[in-house]
Amino acid sequence: MHRFESPTWTQIARPLALVLAISAAFSLAASAQAPESKVVKPATPQFHNGQAQVVPAFQDKTKWIKQELWVETEFDSDADGKRDRMHVDVTRPYQTDTEGLKVAVVYESSPYFAGTMKNQKMWDVQHELGATPPPRPVNEQAAYIPVRPEIARTEIDTWVPRGFAVVHSEAPGTGLSEGCPTVGGAPEELAPKAVIDWLNGRAKGYTSRDGNEEVKASWSTGKVGMTGTSYNGTIPLAAATTGVAGLEAIIPIAPNTSYYHYYRSNGLIRHPGGYLGEDVDQLYDFIYSGKPEKREYCNKTIRDGKMMAGFDRLRGDYNDFWAERDLLTKIKGVKAATLLAHGQHDWNVMPEHSIRIYEALKKQGTPAQLYLHHGGHGGPPPMEMRNRWFSHYLYGIDNGVENDARAMIMREGAERGTPPTPYLDFPNPEASAVQLFLGAGGNRAGALSMAKPSAMKIERVIDDVTFAGGILASADQSPNRLIYATPELKEALHMSGTPVIQIRLAANKPAANLSVWLVTLPFDQKAVGSAGQMGVVSRAWADPQNFASLTQGGNYDSKAAGVPLKPGQFVDLRFDLQPGDRIIPAGKRLALMIFSSDRDFTLWPKAGTELQVDLVKSSLSFPVVGGQAAWKAAVE
Repeated sequence: MHRFESPTWTQIARPLALVLAISAAFSLAASAQAPESKVVKPATPQFHNGQAQVVPAFQDKTKWIKQELWVETEFDSDADGKRDRMHVDVTRPYQTDTEGLKVAVVYESSPYFAGTMKNQKMWDVQHELGATPPPRPVNEQAAYIPVRPEIARTEIDTWVPRGFAVVHSEAPGTGLSEGCPTVGGAPEELAPKAVIDWLNGRAKGYTSRDGNEEVKASWSTGKVGMTGTSYNGTIPLAAATTGVAGLEAIIPIAPNTSYYHYYRSNGLIRHPGGYLGEDVDQLYDFIYSGKPEKREYCNKTIRDGKMMAGFDRLRGDYNDFWAERDLLTKIKGVKAATLLAHGQHDWNVMPEHSIRIYEALKKQGTPAQLYLHHGGHGGPPPMEMRNRWFSHYLYGIDNGVENDARAMIMREGAERGTPPTPYLDFPNPEASAVQLFLGAGGNRAGALSMAKPSAMKIERVIDDVTFAGGILASADQSPNRLIYATPELKEALHMSGTPVIQIRLAANKPAANLSVWLVTLPFDQKAVGSAGQMGVVSRAWADPQNFASLTQGGNYDSKAAGVPLKPGQFVDLRFDLQPGDRIIPAGKRLALMIFSSDRDFTLWPKAGTELQVDLVKSSLSFPVVGGQAAWKAAVE
């Protein structure tokens, strides 16, 4: 058998030295030929000229992380003994999983994402004022879709490549969100608040509607910006009224900021343009796409209970039901910087909805900016504005957006994509009111001028809803409207602000519609915007029965009930027309038209109601950039 003997150090060291020498030689040769290895930096949002840029590392859609979850709220609108959970989806760069990247969030919520009711039936508008409305039409609510892992695609392609996450949620009672639709009120404010709380670690999210497996937003910076159009634009402001921490900026586009101002005007039942006969209960049916087993309770409690008891389709007065759905009453809670966008030919959600909020935010010192264009319903601000807004408020980029001009206005005739014109503010600081009076001859065309009538003059108009407003404005003469016009303008007039009408009138019946339009003549009936015509500058509607509360103009929120008119007795009313920033070109005539029922917006009583207008006690306050001097230069 062989004996094993241990080798000496010398026997080991010599071969080892040779091996090390050879290895070193190969290493030197390899390092001389191989390029230096580069450290790959983690992908992060990039900014140029104050705007978030598309980052190639974020562009591959196949790598985006997508999540579906339910966020628990603090309310139980369907009274099942459990807090309602909202259906949420998330799309974010994959680096939020692989590289620990934290990103800000662009968030949109909607009652429309799951689909809406088909073949909507409206209230019958053919009935007498003050009479019991015809029976409510029966509508078939939207279908329920039980599986919808992707809620929406909006905003994703815009913001994820720029280093944001995009979040969507379905409003209460719609899609796979729990609860009842309420069309305004606390649930629509608290539902998006809960999602923002989840993004900040203050609320719980779950992988299923009724499970207990939690989902956390560890990838979120907690900085959230909300946006959307119409109802989707209402929800960001509703969320902001809660003062929720983390909601840094909102961009509401054509938001409905008061359901009273959407379905009523100054005490009068008035429908949104293009939706004659719609009311808040119809909108409830239109959006209700939630679980079928909850609908009996929700319909009975919300639609047929609270709505029917509160929305007052008989008189049209403002009350607690409408105040709960008026975001101006909660504006003090808004801390988020707000960029409002609205079309000046939007007769669906009218311009006052954004402008009343803008003025309130300015007054309380909340950062606010207003973008107005000359289209109809919808229409976002230019991408550059939105990008600078979110880059600054969500990522802290010092781009000076907080010092931009407060008002950005697309001028008449500007091509889509043309940058808006900046102004110091809205109304234009150089605008002041010019008081205009009405001259005799309104069934043809009386004068609209600064000259006050010297003698009492009463003029009459007969209600006939057969004739649409555009037809009346085009007529050379008509017993169904009164019209008062300037001479042909020698120079353009720049209106900026809110026209206000003061009118003394009497009716031969206890109730009457009152409609007022500002138009240009010759009247241009070309369709524009949402139920608009090119010749319309502004509009307003009012119920003369509410004369006791229509004394100051401004936002109408009086809870004083209207009272029946005494036939033949004159009453005084003062109320706002729709605000705007419009340039009336030289060669046109500016005219004030007064009539009773507006075929496209009001109820349709039988023809024959007579209104008398006292010209001496009636006038128009018209905001003109340059004031009286500019007015005189244009008309004299």
